[in-house]
Amino acid sequence: MVCRKVAVVGIGGIFPNCKDLEEFSEKIFSGKSLIREWDEAVKHGKKIRSTVSGYVSVAECGLEAIPSSILVDYPEIFKDSLHRIPIENLSTADMGSVWAMLGTQDAVKMSGWSKDEVQSEQTGVVIGSGACGNEISRKSWHNFFDLGKKTRFLGSHNVDRSMVYRDSANVTCLIKSKGVCESIGSACATGLGNIGYAYRLISFGLQDRIIAGGTEGTAIESFIGFDAMQVLSHGFAPEKSSRPFDIDRNGFVCSFGAGIVALEAYDIAKARGANILATIDSYFNNSDGSGNMFAPSFDGQHRLWKGLMGNDTARLFPDVVKVHGTSTLLGDAIELFSIVNYLGDKGYHISAPKSQFGHMLGAAGAVELVTAVLMLQQQKVSPCLNSDRLNEQPETFQSENKWTGSKEPLAAYRDLLQQHVVEKEINRIACLNYGFGSTNSAMILSRDFE
Repeated sequence: MVCRKVAVVGIGGIFPNCKDLEEFSEKIFSGKSLIREWDEAVKHGKKIRSTVSGYVSVAECGLEAIPSSILVDYPEIFKDSLHRIPIENLSTADMGSVWAMLGTQDAVKMSGWSKDEVQSEQTGVVIGSGACGNEISRKSWHNFFDLGKKTRFLGSHNVDRSMVYRDSANVTCLIKSKGVCESIGSACATGLGNIGYAYRLISFGLQDRIIAGGTEGTAIESFIGFDAMQVLSHGFAPEKSSRPFDIDRNGFVCSFGAGIVALEAYDIAKARGANILATIDSYFNNSDGSGNMFAPSFDGQHRLWKGLMGNDTARLFPDVVKVHGTSTLLGDAIELFSIVNYLGDKGYHISAPKSQFGHMLGAAGAVELVTAVLMLQQQKVSPCLNSDRLNEQPETFQSENKWTGSKEPLAAYRDLLQQHVVEKEINRIACLNYGFGSTNSAMILSRDFE
């Protein structure tokens, strides 16, 4: 099969503590943290250990939640105070879906696609999220089960505001595209997984252009599940809470947002004179095969790199590796060792975007891919904030007989992990994301060399 080259021609999204993509880019490359103390978590007192998040409030994204006159604490609809989305599209959306629609509008505008191109049978939508309308569902069930409200009081949009593929459904209804409309769910690899699937659809000639990405609407319901697992960062000031690879890391910062990209067959984009932001050189995904739902696998990540690079390591060797880098004890160490095992320890830098805005769950891979595109555009490597001290002693698992990776401690790779923005020539970036259920995804982006 002859595979087509794929271009990124538009990006958009919703980002914590930022009014738009421009402010997001400015803060990322100024080395600023977007993480704050979250009042919604704080108000629950000692029932929640972690109280920080890279969150986006309803008001901050130009929305207003209109409460139901019948139900208790139930947002009947989100009103767009900036008049970007028609009311009929808002009626079927939860907050994450609204973000997906807003990000799509920005990405489509940047792409330069015409109305006919957008509404073509060759234009699809592939967007996913990690959770499933948790806030809408919880408040519906509370009114029905606890308060005894009748089902008809829940209104006619409870299902479409909480169904699994609501994000793609809302976007395709907004832009009236006629191609595929799907959502891929792969936990914290969802954002990159949807973009990777979209890439394959275009590459294999099944679609000419696709809106793809991930979104995760702000919801305390998603937050508390991870807090219950005791995997969230706590005990640090907000801006110091996300600390990938640091010896004192104790969990990730649960955050929210959306990242959307417009992908197009390269030959079509080139022919119409599009501004090509990046090209996708390779995508690969796999499973660890370890049988462990949560623990990362060195073998699985080694096979991921092998599948991503194939027999073309020299051509595809990245200038930057954008890591998953959640700030979990085992995850960070395995990831770093898997990188140096395959690439060596020279010739590239590591970027850890979660150190600046936390872990956006189903949106993580998509927002981080947007960040990677910005790195290509700016020719700057985003930093690994708060990696103040790296372990100078080997990890416990490095002494096990079955361990086949580096015997050096994390501190041996200090030069790869810079806490400040690095300006350098960047031609190629490898993006990594992993998720519960032993799923792994990786993509290589490059500048347009033609």
